[in-house]
Amino acid sequence: MLYSDPFLNGVEIFKISDAQSNNLAGPNPDPLNDNNPPFQNSQKKSNSRTTIIGIVVGVVSGVVLISVVIFFVVLLRRKSKLKTTTQNFKSKSSATSKRSPFSFSRTESTNLQNPSLPSDLFRHFSLVEIKSATKNFNDVFIVDVGGFGHVYKGYIDEDSTPVAIKRLKPGSQQGVHEFMNEILMLSQLRHRHLVSLIGYCNESNEMILVYDFVARGTLRDHLYNTDNPALSWKQRLKICIGVARGLNYLHTGTKHTIIHRDVKTANILLDEKWVAKVSDFGLSRIGPTGMSKAHISTVVKGTVGYIDPEYYKRHRLTEKSDVYSFGVVLFEILCARPPLIRTLEKKQTSLADWARSCYQSGTVEQIVDPMLKGSIAPECLKKFCEIGVSCLLDDGTQRPSMNDVAWMLEFALQLQECAEQRENAVVGMGMVVNENTEDSDDVFSSGTNIWQVSDSNKNSSGVRGTTSSGEHSD
Repeated sequence: MLYSDPFLNGVEIFKISDAQSNNLAGPNPDPLNDNNPPFQNSQKKSNSRTTIIGIVVGVVSGVVLISVVIFFVVLLRRKSKLKTTTQNFKSKSSATSKRSPFSFSRTESTNLQNPSLPSDLFRHFSLVEIKSATKNFNDVFIVDVGGFGHVYKGYIDEDSTPVAIKRLKPGSQQGVHEFMNEILMLSQLRHRHLVSLIGYCNESNEMILVYDFVARGTLRDHLYNTDNPALSWKQRLKICIGVARGLNYLHTGTKHTIIHRDVKTANILLDEKWVAKVSDFGLSRIGPTGMSKAHISTVVKGTVGYIDPEYYKRHRLTEKSDVYSFGVVLFEILCARPPLIRTLEKKQTSLADWARSCYQSGTVEQIVDPMLKGSIAPECLKKFCEIGVSCLLDDGTQRPSMNDVAWMLEFALQLQECAEQRENAVVGMGMVVNENTEDSDDVFSSGTNIWQVSDSNKNSSGVRGTTSSGEHSD
């Protein structure tokens, strides 16, 4: 019986133990009051799993939230730095525009070296160094006089390095803004065809910029009102190409388009190797940003005779405004005359208008510098004038880009060189070129006048010595 029903035997054992002792094993279990322990275990496991999942989700959410907060904090700090830089520059410009440009204190002068200006990229000169370099601003060292002020030739670093020192003209109403603007602009620019800024001085109400010295001065000094020898046609072409490359870099070579706003021969410098360098960025502006903006609405600045009519009438500035000014420069180089001569008859007063009129009527010979007589290949001259006229189109959107202009000028130079090679080949073979040949476009001789310029046209075409007329627009 004991082995035939082990379950009952077990129950009996519990009963016996309970009867014979002080409840050693406790009361006999009641199968009817079990309370489903398996279900309780399952519920505990479920609650445990839910708790774990909740903890994991909470931790992950916390990490994500912290990451997002950190990201936005970093982003806001970067924006704050950029905003602070912009506000510092604007506040200085705004503050100085409300008072005399010479009323800012020595403390403000020192502030130009804070992070709002790229002082780490340029050398800060003391006024003592500047005076030493110019022998106390001796007039003997003046090499140019412009709207900004006087430009002196000086020497720094124990007289070992020649430099150009541009000093703000007393009483200039825009000097402070242009001074800071030029430093900010040139801090972003590095190009063979742009002038290089070495440093600046801003002590004792002086604002001075120090540049690499460009030995041959301005392009204008080699075109008219000068005793300098006339530039050859190929020299002029190469200078045009260099300027076009420099302007193209401003328009496309930086993060934002930079519009020079004062392109003219007086702002084009020539080094000892005749390499052209665009200078004077005091009026420069950052171009339109964003797909929705095609222009900047701004007050007209620049030099009369070079200003884009579209910009002048509508106050809408684009990079094509520089293209127009460069078109005037092209014809100024071809003619060796100023952009405006008010003493001439009305149709010849404006070089831009007169050049377009002569081109359309087929009388381009009237505008060619007599010093270039017989040296320009006809096909090259035709291409050059096409480029100039396209830059002067009334509708800015129809004007070529500076990249296209540079390419077309390089092509014009190739046409000139090919024509010279053909001429040299003919001369080398001992052939005589007939001046009256019908195919005069194929070959030409240095002794042959490609464009016949009569004496009566010399004054109107702007011979060397013509009175200059370069007027700044307020």
